[in-house]
Amino acid sequence: MQLSKEAIITKANAICKNTLMETLNIEFIDYGEDFVVARMPVNSRVYQPDGVLHGGATAALAESVGSFASHLFLDTENTMVRGIEITANHLKSVREGYVYAKSTFIHKGRTTQLLNISITDDNDNLISACKLSTITLPKK
Repeated sequence: MQLSKEAIITKANAICKNTLMETLNIEFIDYGEDFVVARMPVNSRVYQPDGVLHGGATAALAESVGSFASHLFLDTENTMVRGIEITANHLKSVREGYVYAKSTFIHKGRTTQLLNISITDDNDNLISACKLSTITLPKK
């Protein structure tokens, strides 16, 4: 039985309970054949001391959406996905609103995957450009 798009998004958000994603209020909001989108509110919970979005919170958002993309598009009944490297180029500051992470595959291999993650603000300005490598490992 194939789950609906809404059911998959609901399930994705439900498994984030009691995790870093819940702490940062990261919410999956969309996905398609080759992408996943999540958003995170920009507020004092994710600020650096001078009141702008912390790069570490941005990287956590990027890794969350990229890892979920690998999880969603690969056979994970017998495997698990782990991030192995992330890069983030922070291009613009944000003080309020939401940031949106859209993850797309550059390479979708059976063992390793490479994803591009664009972080944008409410006005579709590019905030950070990230790349994530993930690895698929057998479940034990």
